[in-house]
Amino acid sequence: MKKLTLLFLSLLYMATAFAQKEPEATEVWEPVPKVIKGHNTTTPPPSDAIVLFDGSNFDHWMAALDHSDAKWKLEDGHMTVVDKTGPLMTRDSFGDIQLHLEFRTPAKIEGDGQGRGNSGVFFQGRYEVQILDNYENKTYPNGQCGAIYKQHIPLANACKKPGEWQSYDIVYTAPHFNADGIKIASAYITVIHNGVLIQNHVEIKGTTEYIGQPKNIAHGKDGIVLQDHGNPMSFRNIWIREL
Repeated sequence: MKKLTLLFLSLLYMATAFAQKEPEATEVWEPVPKVIKGHNTTTPPPSDAIVLFDGSNFDHWMAALDHSDAKWKLEDGHMTVVDKTGPLMTRDSFGDIQLHLEFRTPAKIEGDGQGRGNSGVFFQGRYEVQILDNYENKTYPNGQCGAIYKQHIPLANACKKPGEWQSYDIVYTAPHFNADGIKIASAYITVIHNGVLIQNHVEIKGTTEYIGQPKNIAHGKDGIVLQDHGNPMSFRNIWIREL
């Protein structure tokens, strides 16, 4: 299954580096989620959590494309994307989980739309919850922060200002496939952004695709991936509970 994931990640990573044709075909521009002010939600891990990142090391992480050591920057209790080093993936594989993750978009505003503070967290290496600086930054709503990328528009825009720490609390239920590789149960996901419910147990239609429609190829447990989209995004306090 890792080989399929690596192939998918390679294609995804290439898509961020090279010009693509007709990605607009799957962009949805309405409705635009209303802006809501969230709150600080730094949450310590519960007693049964697996701490994937506590700010001290990359023990649980590796480069997703070749499984080498992580090449992102580690400083002051957080990790930061280093452009062109590629996405990170957990060394362990997971299925149904509760995830807590804190992220920070760059304080210095550069670019706009999808080019401003862009990253993402992928479940089982395939299904993306978008991370983006959408504080007074317009883009297509099914690609804004908190979107199930190009599948579900978030219920609200709870983004904080650039440079401020934010949080995701996510409950993810993995899809199931039969012995013939046919999907018999979809994945579902609930997302809380800065304390605001923005995805309410929505169905994941298939893989995250920049161009074209979602695909459903059989797989089992797999890694959690953090995307390198060329922006210096930072992360801290990442933990999960297996369900």
